[in-house]
Amino acid sequence: MKPLNPKAKQALRGPSSNDWPDVGVDLKSARDMARAWSATVPERQRQQAAWSFIRTAIDAFVSVFSAAGKPFHVTPPDIALGFVLDDPVTNLAHVVGRHCAALPIAQACYQLSATYTALVPDPVRSALGMYYTPPILTDRLLDMAEEAGIDWQTARILDPACGGGAFLLPVALRIKNSLAELPPKRQLNAITEQIRGYEIDPFAAWLTQAWLEIGFHDLLAETGSCLPRIVRVCDALAQDTPSQPFDLVVGNPPYGRITLSPDQRRRFGRSLYGHANLYGVFTDAALRWTRPGGVIAYVTPTSFLAGEYFKALRSVLAAEAPPLAVDFVETRRGVFEDVLQEAALATYRRSGKVNSTKVHYLSVASDASAQITHAGHFTVPAVAAAPWPAPRVPAHQGLIDRIERMPHRLSDWGYRVSTGPLVWNRHKDQLRVRLAENTYPLVWAEAITPDGLFIHRAEKRGHLPFFQTKLGDEWLKVRVPCVLVQRTTAKEQQRRLIAAAMPASFIKKHGAVVVENHLNMILPKSKRRPKVSAAALSAFLNSSIADEVFRCISGSVAVPAFELESMPLPPPEKMSIIAELICRNVESKAVDAHIRSLYQIEN
Repeated sequence: MKPLNPKAKQALRGPSSNDWPDVGVDLKSARDMARAWSATVPERQRQQAAWSFIRTAIDAFVSVFSAAGKPFHVTPPDIALGFVLDDPVTNLAHVVGRHCAALPIAQACYQLSATYTALVPDPVRSALGMYYTPPILTDRLLDMAEEAGIDWQTARILDPACGGGAFLLPVALRIKNSLAELPPKRQLNAITEQIRGYEIDPFAAWLTQAWLEIGFHDLLAETGSCLPRIVRVCDALAQDTPSQPFDLVVGNPPYGRITLSPDQRRRFGRSLYGHANLYGVFTDAALRWTRPGGVIAYVTPTSFLAGEYFKALRSVLAAEAPPLAVDFVETRRGVFEDVLQEAALATYRRSGKVNSTKVHYLSVASDASAQITHAGHFTVPAVAAAPWPAPRVPAHQGLIDRIERMPHRLSDWGYRVSTGPLVWNRHKDQLRVRLAENTYPLVWAEAITPDGLFIHRAEKRGHLPFFQTKLGDEWLKVRVPCVLVQRTTAKEQQRRLIAAAMPASFIKKHGAVVVENHLNMILPKSKRRPKVSAAALSAFLNSSIADEVFRCISGSVAVPAFELESMPLPPPEKMSIIAELICRNVESKAVDAHIRSLYQIEN
């Protein structure tokens, strides 16, 4: 733990209620200190330590929050906390709780719940997908649900992964506001009858229940009532289809690969392809929890729009709950704590017919404000398992309209895509500095220059330029000229597609090469010469219009083979002029302009 400054030490000594406002430790610093403290706790005790810290912070929050009115207490958790905080850490928990008491309740809920996720061990956080939703995204998604027709006065609502209360508390507050004219007892009855939550983490379930008690302490006091149990501690994916489905299923389902049991594989098999991802399974489950005509509103990664592992899910959604609206969150950094994730907010109509899906671009300016820009719309393709191209900025709408009518793909040009076969860290002992017997050039991602040239080089740490094969390594050798494409790029980069043709002369000189796993190889799909030359294909992939097309498809930092093979392309015969321009050494800007014209898009 870093040495504390004098004001931080003062905070840990335990400020009294009188000198509390003068303590110069802001909420962020206090949370950082809490995280640093948590890292000193043995991992086997860290989750229970987090429980005790947050329980203490909630007590401090309630003591300040209730000082202006009638005192109240939240129902304690029904799990043994099992960890005793020492005095300095108890005081730090009080600092966090008191700071949160000065915030609007939704912000306070998020800050304390996010503090909890920051304190638990990383394996627990990853396994449970504990990345809670900031209020600015919650509010926007609930607005989208309202635009889809949700009536807060009557809707029955489920959050199937409600840890921390990020959605159930704001939902309940909207219900309360919509019923403001009713007597307190009827308001409270409506809230307790209309909302439900599932949560696998018992402490997070208690946290949601506690925030609901805090949010409605006035109604509870006026009616002399106790809040019934709203949240069920359970594995949501093991729940039976409810006899009375919900009008709205809303939330931020956990994400990440999951190993399903045989029973779960059978249950959700219709939406699975390859590895199961938690948020995809939760999306399928939401179809079972939502009534016909009801709405699903989820915050998820954007990978479901294009990823191969989600192609079965896309088919199910197109048939049973087509998307009404999608908001793309502009930035990957700083929206969800401790995670770099491209996210989208989406609503779906169960058993509904949707002609086109509205698209917005959401720019989060601060914890309290976001700019919403209408970007256009898209139509789910006839082959719903294919990627769903969508405009990411308003300027893309014309391109979307065009590519929705373009039937040609890489296979029509005479190519297929394969991933570089070498996972180098499994063969470190075979990397070599120079050529020798049975040794071949090793092609890394840095072999592709930003200008689209191929240069055999190994410049990054741990990379060596050659690979010595052993008996049985024949499958690693690449003997066919191909176009190489980097497999990992981010939307913040100037170009997502970075490609280069690997010269036939280079392969001929060495007999074969070994291509590393961070490269895609675009190879001829047969022995016949492709309809488009490798040079023209490389120029196309490096063009500005190809980059825009790919951005409208891509939902992650990966550049997968599936998405490359799914890109809408001009007819192959239209590429002959590009090959001719390249042969004449026409400058790249002119080549780029000709490629753009093939999409009938002007510069």
